[in-house]
Amino acid sequence: MQEVVTAAAPHADAIAASPEGRRQATAFIIADAEHIPADLVAHLIRGAAGCTGALPLIEYALREGWSLDAAKVTCPVRVVWGTGDRILRWPGSAARFRKDWLPHADWVELDGVGHCPQLDVPLETAQLILGLTSP
Repeated sequence: MQEVVTAAAPHADAIAASPEGRRQATAFIIADAEHIPADLVAHLIRGAAGCTGALPLIEYALREGWSLDAAKVTCPVRVVWGTGDRILRWPGSAARFRKDWLPHADWVELDGVGHCPQLDVPLETAQLILGLTSP
């Protein structure tokens, strides 16, 4: 995916200029891109292309092994998962998080929402964050 967004980055404004371009550019992270402004989509493309640390992080995790010790997590945790996530598909991908890594977390499932709920349903996502962090 990094190679694709890096190749697309110089054309980000042109890609984001049409509804179809915005839809295709965000298909894996947003369930419905109709409300996302073109400048934000272009910014997302350029930002993803500039994220050079993702691949080394993934390679390190695969090489060294990675797991989460849920007993060491002492703060409140809320997992918000969109059932329309095309990267970490629901419910299969969530199973290991829920069962093995974060069994004590508060789980919120958002029907029809993609990988980035803050883009699909920004107000609801903000309310879910505030609901966990506010006294």
